[in-house]
Amino acid sequence: MNLTMNRSVLAEAFGANEGAALRVKQAALVVLGIAALAVSAKISVPMWPVPITMGTFAVLALGAAYGPRLGLVTILGYMLVGVLGFDVFAGSSAETYGIAYMLGGTGGYLVGYVLATVLLGILARMGWDRSAPKMAGAMLLGNVIIYVPGLIWLGMLYGWDKPILEWGLTPFLVGDVIKLALAALVLPMAWKAVGRARG
Repeated sequence: MNLTMNRSVLAEAFGANEGAALRVKQAALVVLGIAALAVSAKISVPMWPVPITMGTFAVLALGAAYGPRLGLVTILGYMLVGVLGFDVFAGSSAETYGIAYMLGGTGGYLVGYVLATVLLGILARMGWDRSAPKMAGAMLLGNVIIYVPGLIWLGMLYGWDKPILEWGLTPFLVGDVIKLALAALVLPMAWKAVGRARG
């Protein structure tokens, strides 16, 4: 397994990569990334047993496309927008938002979002985003990193005598498999498109 972290990520495959122009590009990517995360969180696709929201897909794909550093800045910026009270999360609304929402049942998953973004960025630096099998593995690991703090927080918040897995894991597994498969196709295809454009 390749353990080196010297591969380019998608965000580095276009535009400036040094100087002031790079800083401008990075700032634009952070703003676009926050907007993409906010919009994706509100996308809900009907599915059994629960609708699929695209928030986790966006978080993991962004981490892979941006790399660990830019991805971390972007996801923390997204969290800051949420802290300021904007309705940017899947379950937030005009009535439930900000820190109160973030400290509710979803709090652990939001921590997992940050950790998973960095993990996917690291795996992309190792080249995992360039093949479908490795990208599927990266998405699987990312989902685990999201669920672990999410379920721990639910247990701490509501008590371990409650059906924590039924609340916070099993209803979402079908949707997660679909999103995993989608990301496993999209990221490697994006790299192939970059290769054709350069060729």
